[in-house]
Amino acid sequence: MPNKTLETSTTATRRWVFIVFAVVMLAAVLIVLSETEDTVDVARSDVPPPAQMVSVLAVEKARTAARISVFAELRPQWNAEIRAAVSGRILTVHEGALAGTRVVAGTPLFEIERSQYETARAAAEMALEEALLARLRAQNNVTVARKQFQRDGTEPPNDLALRLPDLRIAERSVASARAQLTAARQQLADTSVTAPFSGFVTQRTASLGQTVSVGEALLTLSDDSQFELMAELSQEDWSLLEHPIAGGQAELFHRDGRPLGLADIRQGGGFLDPQTRQMRVYLEVSNPAQGVLGGDFLRVTFMGREIADTLTLPETTLTRAGHIWLVDGEDQLLRHTPKVLFRSDGKITIAAPDLVNFSGPWRVAKTPLASFLPGQRVAPELAED
Repeated sequence: MPNKTLETSTTATRRWVFIVFAVVMLAAVLIVLSETEDTVDVARSDVPPPAQMVSVLAVEKARTAARISVFAELRPQWNAEIRAAVSGRILTVHEGALAGTRVVAGTPLFEIERSQYETARAAAEMALEEALLARLRAQNNVTVARKQFQRDGTEPPNDLALRLPDLRIAERSVASARAQLTAARQQLADTSVTAPFSGFVTQRTASLGQTVSVGEALLTLSDDSQFELMAELSQEDWSLLEHPIAGGQAELFHRDGRPLGLADIRQGGGFLDPQTRQMRVYLEVSNPAQGVLGGDFLRVTFMGREIADTLTLPETTLTRAGHIWLVDGEDQLLRHTPKVLFRSDGKITIAAPDLVNFSGPWRVAKTPLASFLPGQRVAPELAED
């Protein structure tokens, strides 16, 4: 029992010795570190840091012809759903009626059963002959009545005595019979369905052997030789155009920049679109260039009036916040919020800044940095546009 007590006391003593030793070592390390702290001598200098290099463009004020560019959908001028004008069974479907086929005006598409319409035409021809015969008899009766009164040496008391009302009715009957014959012939002709204009068959909805009724859809035909566009301009852009614009032309470009010819301006202005509050301009494209396809979005460029006192700059000079940075005569930065008149071909045209004690040529930072500050001194370096 005494041995166990002795061992426990020895273990506790050793533990306290280690704890005290660790505390002493930690204190010694802290003292050494505080005494050997690295102190760096900072040398003061009155020489300012070098100015930041900034690439600038030297731009003079000039008169610039406005170029307004917008995107618009190119649509076929004619896009019709061809419907049956008569009822009957489809006897023939021509190759031109198949979807994807290009047809010219007058190409046969469908043949509808014609027997009932041939019968109607024959009946109308017979009715016309009977009306002509009735008119001939009425004319003869009028002639006989006139001669009778002439032999008697008396004047006819009224038109009825001369059989003139019968003649007028006979003439109206002839006119009616002729109109009915014209209608019967038209219905017979409508049994042969032809393309009303040149274009592509985009969809066929009728089949061989199908019985169709009047007004039932047969196919959809889309024009490929005449196109139209509807471009929308803001009121600010509209004010930059030469008016009236009707009769003028606009340039067409593909999305990749390829020129696609000209479009004729048919009409424009007069009202605002109720949804977008923009002005509408309607254009037509005749004899389109190769590569012009209906449904494509094209860039439409209008040539506007000349504007004085403008600067034309790359779009990179305009920050996301809508500022440009100028460098004054003392090589200090000046932030300016310009009025952008229009954009074209990667460039912006702005109204020349109206600043006191600031004259051209204007030095504009080509690629402004987020670190720019008003009044910051820089080292401008002239860059090429």
